[in-house]
Amino acid sequence: MADKKLKETPSQTVGPYFAYGLTPRQYGYPLPPITSGKLASDKTQGAAIEIVGQVFDGAGNTVDDAMIEIWQANSSGRFAHPADQREERALDPEFKGFGRMGTGTLPGNHFQFETIKPGSIEEGHAPFINVIVLMRGLLIHSYTRLYFEDEAAANAQDPILSQVPEGRRHTLVAKRVDSPYGVRYRFDIRMQGDNATVFFDY
Repeated sequence: MADKKLKETPSQTVGPYFAYGLTPRQYGYPLPPITSGKLASDKTQGAAIEIVGQVFDGAGNTVDDAMIEIWQANSSGRFAHPADQREERALDPEFKGFGRMGTGTLPGNHFQFETIKPGSIEEGHAPFINVIVLMRGLLIHSYTRLYFEDEAAANAQDPILSQVPEGRRHTLVAKRVDSPYGVRYRFDIRMQGDNATVFFDY
């Protein structure tokens, strides 16, 4: 019998077997995904934006096997969810508002979403995007929010952001970068350390 050596299987406390079932196309599996990093098309109402970022561990290294999910309102401030029945805010059939992206395929372990800038969900609330982080060793996924740097006045009166200690609010604010290709917001997620991202309990 030929000397046949088998490769060691991954050792981990939880996941991340996200690629095969949850982000198949991104990782080259021929399976139909329910979503991707592309939330908007040319037919979607609202201002097209791109969101990019990286996930950093406590040592400052980028995480190559995290998975990021985002969920947001459309440009009218309405969620595509049965619980949101506000008819005065129009639904956009070209926008589902949900995206998912792994960090293991783009250079630098980036995640990247093509979406639109959400409208405010309610008077007095700043536009925001819900962000969920899943990664190796994270027994329960973490929730945070992305706010926009160019919404300073709205951010200042937002009832949720105002509850975050002032010195840590910057961890929730994405930096705007204008380029010939459009508007991009940079949102890095730091799991630990002095500048750790603020996470929420829901």
